[in-house]
Amino acid sequence: MDNPSASPKQVTKEDVIVGLRIQTLRKSRGLSQTALGVAIGVTFQQIQKYENGTNRVGAGRLGDIARVLGAPVSAFFDEGDDAVAQEKTEAFGFLRAPGAVDLLNAFITIEDDQLRREVLALVRSVARMERDQGA
Repeated sequence: MDNPSASPKQVTKEDVIVGLRIQTLRKSRGLSQTALGVAIGVTFQQIQKYENGTNRVGAGRLGDIARVLGAPVSAFFDEGDDAVAQEKTEAFGFLRAPGAVDLLNAFITIEDDQLRREVLALVRSVARMERDQGA
């Protein structure tokens, strides 16, 4: 029986992290919110709510999302305070930057190693120029 004095479930920091990781992995796989929703049987609006952290993702639904995205369920969580967990958190942070997933997807399609090194040098040079201008 429901407890009338109990407060509604509040979205937690972990819910927001799970949502951001769903979004990052979805984008890295080139899936729209609609396509992911269809694959797991929910609307794109529900996917938006999961990604924004406004709705919690249940365990079964998270398992479905992980399967569609080809990722282990553990990819959506911080796993302790060790260096591996910190690296995963930082990697997801980098991937949330606008254009980062697109840049990485384009970069990995370059097959020539020398050309890859040149593209990387170009990006580093542009970043250095921007940093120097801001100083």
